[in-house]
Amino acid sequence: MEKGLERMEEKKDFQYFKDCFGLHQGKPGSYSPLALAYIGDSIFDVMVRTIEVSRVNKQVNKYHTQVSKIVCAPAQAKMVKAIMDRLTEEEQQIYKRGRNAHYHTKAKNASQSEYRHATGFEAVLGYLYLKEDFERLTDVVRMSLDSL
Repeated sequence: MEKGLERMEEKKDFQYFKDCFGLHQGKPGSYSPLALAYIGDSIFDVMVRTIEVSRVNKQVNKYHTQVSKIVCAPAQAKMVKAIMDRLTEEEQQIYKRGRNAHYHTKAKNASQSEYRHATGFEAVLGYLYLKEDFERLTDVVRMSLDSL
């Protein structure tokens, strides 16, 4: 019961954000896979940065070094492969859409395969964020980080 109340509060807080900026988004599944990956990349970065900053106080460049090792395409590709069997069918479909999307950029510091897997991973995170399923988003990020 208490967890349900917390989720209602999260939704209420997020609704306040959407109301303040006049955001009226469509259904998350209707966004392009690259749009989902774009927002998913940012969400993952913020979540990992929050985790790192909350652990211990240190110099910003040390945070950056640690976070960069986690949010890079090779690490994301490794994580998504490790948790693939724990994603729902819906999440796996979003992942495949992201992985198979046609990009107009080349991967830096990653193979094309790693970049494609990372894009699929980010698409899943973006989808869960836009769906406002913050509990599942958190669980997927936790499983991913635990796999490293």
